Amino acid sequence: MKKIDTLRFDSKVIHAGQSPEDWQGATLPPIYQSASHSHPTAENLSATFSGKTTDHIYMRLTNPTNRALEEKLAALENGRGAVFMSSGMAAITNACMALLRSGDEFVCGNSLFMSTYLLFKNVFGKYNITPRMVESTDMAALEAAINDKTRFVYLEVIGNPKMDIPDLRKASAIAHRHGLPLLVDNTLASPYLCRPIELGADVVIHSTTKYLSGHGDATGGVVIDGGKFDWQQGRFPDMQPFVDRKGPLAYLDRVWREHHINYGTTAAPLHAYLTMVGLDTLALRMERHMANTLKVAEFLRYRPEVTWVNYAGLASHPGNRTAREQFGEKGFGGLLAFGLKDQETCFRFINRLQMIYHLANLGDCKSLVIHPYSSQYVSFPEETRAALSITPDLIRLSVGIEAAADIIADLSQALDGLR
Repeated sequence: MKKIDTLRFDSKVIHAGQSPEDWQGATLPPIYQSASHSHPTAENLSATFSGKTTDHIYMRLTNPTNRALEEKLAALENGRGAVFMSSGMAAITNACMALLRSGDEFVCGNSLFMSTYLLFKNVFGKYNITPRMVESTDMAALEAAINDKTRFVYLEVIGNPKMDIPDLRKASAIAHRHGLPLLVDNTLASPYLCRPIELGADVVIHSTTKYLSGHGDATGGVVIDGGKFDWQQGRFPDMQPFVDRKGPLAYLDRVWREHHINYGTTAAPLHAYLTMVGLDTLALRMERHMANTLKVAEFLRYRPEVTWVNYAGLASHPGNRTAREQFGEKGFGGLLAFGLKDQETCFRFINRLQMIYHLANLGDCKSLVIHPYSSQYVSFPEETRAALSITPDLIRLSVGIEAAADIIADLSQALDGLR
């Protein structure tokens, strides 16, 4: 069999991280549901606590099932290592906090998932940490926001639900020119569509709950380290102890040692196992998600009840060219947004849907719809909702892998009822 790194993605997603020889021939890892692990000698446990072995000690630190998933996810993103956590927000929090101290700043796009925005503005603000938010696609504004206090640049590959597409190559060049790492949330694209490390990003984050798991049955998040950033630059003298310990994986060591295990953001091994099961079909699912989404976008743009459609796969989308450069010919993601007359019309539309689920998730194999303005962002001030492009007329649709004709039929009958 070929080495894993020579396989094409569709094969790699199935075979990476596989260790049947360690799993009594099984092709999925056992679920190691054990709070702690015994050691044969006192010397062995001492060596493990000292970092001289990779043996397991306690579930809050590491777990064999979780480690198998970490190896697979690192391979899929062409990273050097990964830490699997209990949720996407755990991953975002730990990834950022590993680099931040009181008084620090960071630059980020203004197209952010709801909880990411609240974390950056409200939670970090309590610790005198300032996010400098700029238009995600405005590279000049991004560079202008960098100053001596900046510790990193943070972007989402596809904005949720703004659907904007920042140029990752340009962003990474700007960040590196100023001695900064680029952190990227790749949840909406998945490594099937985009591998940010190949475009210059240093750290990749996922909510594995979404496309990677794909079936709405497991929560999780992951931080993946590209292992290429030079942490011995002048901006990061506090990284030296971790560089001394782990060299190119200094950042990931800090994420794990200083934040993940002390914040207690451990994921249950069952969730790692379910995510591994879901990953086997990631390539097939993403093909179907994206083929369906393009068909749905084309359908919606010609419906008179629909006032606008926001999807990078449409030639009219301002990010279409950047998306084609970064994603190639595979597609443009499985999420889109569109507008109806007003909030009342959105509610009537949602209430008429028969097959499409109404819930707060995305990336499921089932089609899912939500009205963000009145749900996820209901407590946000009006000016903040406007700045994040969250308007009363916006519907967010996560297109599933059902037959495209059935998805369109459900949308069509719901729209018919608005006349």
